[in-house]
Parts: sequence; C-alpha cells; structure tokens
Amino acid sequence: MNLVVTLLLALGLALDAFAVSVSSGLSATRIRTSDAFRVAAFFGAFQSVMPVIGWATGSTLEHALSDVDHWIAFILLSAIGIHMIYESAKPERKQRNFDILRWRVLVILSVATSVDALIAGFSFAFIEIDIMQTVIAIGLVTFLLSFAGYHIGGGLGRFFRNRVRFLGGVILIAIGVKTLLDHMF
Repeated sequence: MNLVVTLLLALGLALDAFAVSVSSGLSATRIRTSDAFRVAAFFGAFQSVMPVIGWATGSTLEHALSDVDHWIAFILLSAIGIHMIYESAKPERKQRNFDILRWRVLVILSVATSVDALIAGFSFAFIEIDIMQTVIAIGLVTFLLSFAGYHIGGGLGRFFRNRVRFLGGVILIAIGVKTLLDHMF
C-alpha cells in the first residue's frame, strides 16, 4: 500500500475519534491544551494498538484463508464504511453530561472509536501492507485530528459531526474496493 492510500486509510479510521473529540470539546466547560492532548493521546494510542491486535489475529489465519483474503478485506472495510455512513444518517441523540477527562470514560470512548481499527487490522493480514508504517500513520493522524477536534468543539462541531462520519465511511469503502480490484486485475 502506498503512502497516499495509507494516509487515506488512517483518515477514514480516525474520523470517528475526531467526531467524538469535537463533541467532547462541546461538553467541556473550559478548553485547555493539556486536556486536548490527553484526549488525543488516548484516542491515538488505542487506534494504533487495535489494528496490531487485529493484524496478529488475521496473520494466524492467513494461510487457511488465502484464497478469499481479498474478499475478506473488501467485506470488512466496506461493512465498517457502510456502518459509519448509516450512523451518520441517524439523528443525534441527546448526550448525557459526562466528564470526558475521567480515565474510565476515556478508555471506554477509546475502545468504542477503535473497534473499526481492530476489524480493519484483521483485514491487513490479507493485503500487502507495512503494518508498522500503517499503525504509526493511524495513530498520528488520529492524535492530530482528535487534538484539533477537541479544540474545534463549538457550534460548527455539531453541524459537521455526521458529515465527518459519513466521509470516513466513504473512504473505508473506497479502500475496500481498491483492495478487491487490485487483486482481481
């Protein structure tokens, strides 16, 4: 996978964390750089670790699934993308007031926003990929977007939240289709 595709993949996976960071910034009473750093560090770390876990799991099954690996990658990436697009169409529910900066809340949100990265990581075992370059890109892009997202907060964050999730879904589907086409042609 080339650098542009890797960065697009990282962007697609990071957009959920970005959307949560924006809404977390909205609920904060005061925006501080140290708080934005903490949120971004949690999201970036989880987005980096989860694909490695998925990749390791998929790698153990690679030989058994080598005849259908490109289909698995396509289906998993497309399913994540379709789910993100579906979620973007739902009306936003009223959010409970919670403290994003509590360790427990950050862990729960970090896991929730990185499940798609775990599944994508599983598909990485079936495509030619530099796993270290990919997880570093995913972690870095997630960190930067989450850091910026927390600061953005405000009224614009509410307007863009579902559009960002939609864009992330489209990017993941496009990468899944590219993976399938690369194998077929």
